[in-house]
Amino acid sequence: MDGKNRASGINLVSLGSLTAALVHPREILKAAIAGSAAAVVLVHNHPSGDPSPSSEDLALTKRLCEVGDLVGIKVLDHIVLGHDGSFRSMADEGLLGGAR
Repeated sequence: MDGKNRASGINLVSLGSLTAALVHPREILKAAIAGSAAAVVLVHNHPSGDPSPSSEDLALTKRLCEVGDLVGIKVLDHIVLGHDGSFRSMADEGLLGGAR
């Protein structure tokens, strides 16, 4: 996202297996840093179809907010997609790791 929260790019960071995806904050923020992004919106799906954030999702989001704060890149939202167009927004639910 640019300084006015307009999308400036889309980057695929990881492809997961049926039950998990290995991701690290450095990999997620690498493209944002290279592109001088002011903010990011994270999106991933749950193959189970249930868009409820897992404990791993919550922990990663908290860490990303902390790292983002250190490098000056805001995490605006982390959206989990389910089946049939269902989704959960961590920003809407106040789950951005307490960093916002």
